[in-house]
Amino acid sequence: MMSIDGLGEMWDTLFGAQPDPPPLLVLITAVIALVVVSTRLPWRIARNAITIAHEGGHALVALLTGRKLRGIRLHSDTSGLTLSAGRPTGPGMILTLLAGYVAPPLIGLAGAWLLGGNRITLLLWVAVVLLLAMLVMIRNAFGVVSLLVTGALVFVVSWYAAPQVQAAFAYTGVWFLLLGGVRPVVELQRLRARGRMPASDADQLAGLTPFPAFFWVTVFALVNLVALVAGALLLTGPILTDAGLTL
Repeated sequence: MMSIDGLGEMWDTLFGAQPDPPPLLVLITAVIALVVVSTRLPWRIARNAITIAHEGGHALVALLTGRKLRGIRLHSDTSGLTLSAGRPTGPGMILTLLAGYVAPPLIGLAGAWLLGGNRITLLLWVAVVLLLAMLVMIRNAFGVVSLLVTGALVFVVSWYAAPQVQAAFAYTGVWFLLLGGVRPVVELQRLRARGRMPASDADQLAGLTPFPAFFWVTVFALVNLVALVAGALLLTGPILTDAGLTL
């Protein structure tokens, strides 16, 4: 059994603040995330993390609005599906549909807030807990493997890696969620314009509300851009302060 001193040490490690990362690390991780988001092959591989956040957003809001979550599927083409039971119309269904495309940058914004307080270890452990909670609802083999690999990677970094490595990993991940939440909205509208996504979240929202699908695509884009700007300010706040600028 773990001693009281051991529990206290773990508590301090989990909830204590880590040292400020070097400003160069914050900038380099931003560039790395931007390169991944803007280049084809790295994006094709890393996009699965955006899909996990997207489907996790659907699932969480479905539960919060009283819907019954039936399961989540993640596919190798980086698409996903979250099934929930309840009224096919009304606020619960609307909010559940709305949550998907805005979830990655909003999660990134929450992560930026934690990193702004230097809670790097806490951020990584929260990520592991959320991935494990989502794993319970996965209903296909690829989804299980995807969640296990992602969760194992985050756990190994949080448990074994040096503080500098943890910081680099956490900052890269948060930048990726903030930046990576914007590209799928652009891709969504391109596919819609070609008639290739007639049942997208935006089109389903159009069927439930008086507003057209393009209105909802615009909402996705605005929310994601605001989250990106706010998250970037949180992450670069110490750098701006050192440079004599104010937020």
